Amino acid sequence: MNVGRLLTNSARQFPDHPAITWGNRSITYAELDHRTNALAHGLSLMGVAKGDRVGVLMRNRPELLEAMFACFKAGFCLVPLNSRFTPEDVAYHVEDSSAVAVLTDSDGLSVVSGARLAGMTVVVAGDIDEVPDGALRHDDIIAGADTSSAVVDVERDDLAWLFYTSGTTGRPKGAMLTHGILGFVTASWLADLTPIDERDVTLHAAPLTHGAGFHALAATARAAHQIIPIDSSFDPLAILDLIRSARVTNTWLVPTQIVMLVDAVGDRHPELGDLRCVVYGGAPFVPADLRQALQTFGPVFVQLFGQGETPMTATVLSSRDHASALAGDRLERLASAGVARPGTDVRILGDDDTELAPDEVGEVCVRGGAVMLGYWNRPEATAETLRNGWLHTGDLGRMDEYGYVYLLDRAKDMIISGGSNVYAVEVEAALADHPAVREVAVVGVTDRTWGEVVTAVIVVNDDRDTDGLEAQLSAHCSARLAGYKRPRRFAFVDGLPRNAYGKVLKRELRARLDQT
Repeated sequence: MNVGRLLTNSARQFPDHPAITWGNRSITYAELDHRTNALAHGLSLMGVAKGDRVGVLMRNRPELLEAMFACFKAGFCLVPLNSRFTPEDVAYHVEDSSAVAVLTDSDGLSVVSGARLAGMTVVVAGDIDEVPDGALRHDDIIAGADTSSAVVDVERDDLAWLFYTSGTTGRPKGAMLTHGILGFVTASWLADLTPIDERDVTLHAAPLTHGAGFHALAATARAAHQIIPIDSSFDPLAILDLIRSARVTNTWLVPTQIVMLVDAVGDRHPELGDLRCVVYGGAPFVPADLRQALQTFGPVFVQLFGQGETPMTATVLSSRDHASALAGDRLERLASAGVARPGTDVRILGDDDTELAPDEVGEVCVRGGAVMLGYWNRPEATAETLRNGWLHTGDLGRMDEYGYVYLLDRAKDMIISGGSNVYAVEVEAALADHPAVREVAVVGVTDRTWGEVVTAVIVVNDDRDTDGLEAQLSAHCSARLAGYKRPRRFAFVDGLPRNAYGKVLKRELRARLDQT
């Protein structure tokens, strides 16, 4: 089934029900359905064809959801782009995916323009006095286009979403997610994360180009009222007020945001009587902080684990598990990633891909309806990751006798800070370009607020004085990396620990830094 029909079906059943509210602006499901049809038809008239990739660089706003569902309906392949990308990031993703168009907003236009995308169709949403030559306004396309159904027939394996994810080389790879995969993910989401319906109110306070986008699929499938904060920054007090005033029943957040909410509440009672479900994931969550969140908000939390290659669909730590922990039973499970989700098989495999006994450490591997088709234009990486019928996550972990998975370390040198993926290789490359740096290793160090902070461990050239060097390196990174990728901490050392083969022992570095 074309996942664009999730919207069509909801609009048919609940045409006058509010679909999206953004500040003072609200549209119904019928209006959202018509607007996405018009956008899909308009892009088709501009030459975008079924199977073409379309980049979307926007902060959370109604037009982002319109772009998503327009792409699905018309059979275009959505390529979500992080709104904090630099022009270089955008250029890489557009070139790698061979995208033929980019949909952006007034905030992202300067980044898209800086990417110098020759011959690219650019569509701009939001208030802007003047669009660049060759660009078109989002609302102008909709105003002049056909609003009849734009849903095309698709096969289960037709591409719907290129979810760019990390790799051992540090260069993002596009995980190919099909209409069949997204349909499975949506059904699974509704089965064990947020069993919602048209009476529910969903808050989108995390980027819809990431995990929250899958939450939006589930909310749309059940005609929930979706609330988007008007402020693009995460203001915890404003979010608490919005949850209260809009009577939000469910949301998706990264642990960083939950910690910020807990700190904002302080000793006061949050008084969020309608809030039933907070789905979280995408970053480490220190058990002590999770216990504090449970004490503050009650047993409303549900944890999920899943990579972009099996989007958000591997394991779940249920609200029941959280409630048991809050009551003092099996507290150790708060440190786990939960058990396999419905329709998904999760096992711990050894080097020869044989299943390991309970509590033995090996690689977390997944199979089921949510596993990607493969990596876009990377057959060797696909073959390495999809072996013997299993997705090899690169994460090390163990499974107890009850089926609860405990993640221990990442085989890949990826850092998750505030819910965003940071590739150590990319940060290291930027720092290595500075004349004062002889050697550098970048690791994630445990942090209460951010989950992990990007930390650069540096050996300087020629006994160079390090006074003022941190400020110089910060400025150097600012010119080359998006804000969330820049090191928040620097450590200057005489040498990097290495094994007998010369490889830097990053686990040892992390252990040292966690103690300082």
